[in-house]
Amino acid sequence: MRVIISAGGTGGHIYPALAIINKIKEKEPNSKFLYIGTTDRMEKDLIPSLGIDYVGVEMKGLDRKNPLKNIKVLSMYNAAKKKIREEIKKFNPDVVIGVGGYITVPVILSASKLKYKTVIHEQNSIPGVSNKFLSRYVNKVLISLPGSMEFFNKKKTVYTGNPRSEEIINIKSIDKKELGLSKNKKLVVIVMGSLGSATINKKEKEMVKDFSNKDYEVILITGEKYYDDYKKINVPENVKVYPFLKNFINVIKEADLIISRAGASTISEITAIGLPSILVPSPYVTNNHQYKNAKELEDNGCAKILLEEDFDSSHLIPMIDEILNNEKEYEKMKKSAKKLGVENSATKVYNEVKKVVDEK
Repeated sequence: MRVIISAGGTGGHIYPALAIINKIKEKEPNSKFLYIGTTDRMEKDLIPSLGIDYVGVEMKGLDRKNPLKNIKVLSMYNAAKKKIREEIKKFNPDVVIGVGGYITVPVILSASKLKYKTVIHEQNSIPGVSNKFLSRYVNKVLISLPGSMEFFNKKKTVYTGNPRSEEIINIKSIDKKELGLSKNKKLVVIVMGSLGSATINKKEKEMVKDFSNKDYEVILITGEKYYDDYKKINVPENVKVYPFLKNFINVIKEADLIISRAGASTISEITAIGLPSILVPSPYVTNNHQYKNAKELEDNGCAKILLEEDFDSSHLIPMIDEILNNEKEYEKMKKSAKKLGVENSATKVYNEVKKVVDEK
């Protein structure tokens, strides 16, 4: 299979794209790939480092606050479209797959107009502007969460789950001893994205002392920028503070509860593992999509929502206690989370892509 894949900007788009590439390689080892991304976001370094052919295109997203800046964006878009059309014709793919981010708009539109087969994948509960717009032009729409179905044409939309989930399921959990943790105590992981959050960090510093009398252990992942703040305060013995964890998935596979943001990557991780969660949606994202992701999990009984403005000891700690101390409720949350995670998600994505390729 010859595949052009496009995704950009964040790990929430890029890692599912890589999961799709890996699954196609596994099923059809002679497949050829071309990844089209931006020239200034994380994919520009990550993708070539993995030995995947890469084309970088200068593109920016629309500026909703300052519409005048969009004159330049439209000019870049037209130049990008021209370059992308040339790359698509040169590569001559069997299928073009868009996995999110504004870079996918010119890629999928160009491919569609050139009469190539196209597929998009949506990771969030509420689709982004790009995918809602592109859904009219593609052969198939694949979704991560069942709640997204109402936003697309049901005849060409398939609930596959997030392809990253299948990879996560196959990752081994860590031995707690490696992190100096007790095998007999419950573990709570607190993380607010790979970079951390200034607002949440300020609150975490104030509340960290309040974990000292708890019978569970806590891993607090701060982000590089905020890690040194914890060298200046007394951190209880049952709390381990890290700037980041390279083996994050291995660690959360041993966790009993996670407190985190509600981005698409996080949702795919916790549903794949079947991990109960307290979700603190970022209020700074487009269309408040993290809240909508969190709400879908809460409505399915596997998460509780805590708004950023309420993130403090008086709200968070009783929520943790309530979840960890109610065994019946906890098991229900665990089962519900697992139910939302699709174990063979990457395989399902591959099967749907294959159907599109084989259609006459």
